[in-house]
Amino acid sequence: MTLNHVRRGNGSPLLLVHGLGAGWRSWSPIIDELAEHREVIAVDLPGFGETPPLTGEVSIATLTDAVVDFISEQGLDGVSTVGQSMGGRMVLELARRGVGGDIVALDPGGFWSDRERFVFGATLRPSIALVKALRRMLPTLLGNPVGRTLLLAQLSARPWALSRETVLPDVRGLADSPSTGAALDALIKGPKQQGAPAGTVPGRVTIGWGRRDLVTLPRQAARATDLYPDAVLHWFERCGHFPQWDAPHEATRLILDSTS
Repeated sequence: MTLNHVRRGNGSPLLLVHGLGAGWRSWSPIIDELAEHREVIAVDLPGFGETPPLTGEVSIATLTDAVVDFISEQGLDGVSTVGQSMGGRMVLELARRGVGGDIVALDPGGFWSDRERFVFGATLRPSIALVKALRRMLPTLLGNPVGRTLLLAQLSARPWALSRETVLPDVRGLADSPSTGAALDALIKGPKQQGAPAGTVPGRVTIGWGRRDLVTLPRQAARATDLYPDAVLHWFERCGHFPQWDAPHEATRLILDSTS
């Protein structure tokens, strides 16, 4: 399978891996600013955006396999990678496997306690079902601060302050992507993320976390850095689960400064 992708800009390549949602368009708030400095390659994972779903098992491992194959096909050995949420977990998995170069993982999944993972599934699954039910009304609901606050309180620290254009692609993606349910099951029911002992990763590891993240809770950052002792932890203040929504300029600066 060849992953649908876009390329923008020039310079040292930077591979972007999205989480649940809109595919590569999840990076729309920051992709142009990144492309002013780097060649940005943003992929649609299988079953998201314009890439067809996997024909077999959907798991973090098989989704990551698809990214590994893409890196090989495109001649991107040693590429710096950035991921958010599920994508953040996947770029940490790339580092654990020794694939790529420097990585930035934004609010990565996979570091829940059993209770936290249960709560994650029990809250996010109904939210996705609600978004599906309201599919036709999403442009209107997300077009005003009250609607954004009601729908996105779990995802953003300041949903009322965001624009409809910023959030609509990801919210639609949750409703429309054929692999949303299977990928969510993989996060809820699959194994937790494994770590990488000190000195075994191929490049720098930076983990960014929103202080007000209600999906991957801030206390999970300590587990992530315990499992990835080479990682540097960056806190986003007044930020929820999507740094590219709540802190786009800070996220851009962190990515550029942490990758080569």
